[in-house]
Amino acid sequence: MTVLEITLKKGLIGKPATQRKVVEALGLTKFGSSVKHSKTPTIVGMVNKVHHLVTVKECAATAKEMPKTTAKKTSAHKGK
Repeated sequence: MTVLEITLKKGLIGKPATQRKVVEALGLTKFGSSVKHSKTPTIVGMVNKVHHLVTVKECAATAKEMPKTTAKKTSAHKGK
């Protein structure tokens, strides 16, 4: 399986909200941050949408190195 290492190379100031949301959904938080994702059509489409803001490095990975996908846990009762 192929893994993509995605790095944010440009800042998000002045960029449209749709591009900011895509970068956030990829898991990139600030300039220079990197994440690893499996190469799926969804991730490739997201990278294509913000290709001018990120650099992508394709890596061959073993089962140990595969990124684990986790869902964000949300709580209905914040602070209580």
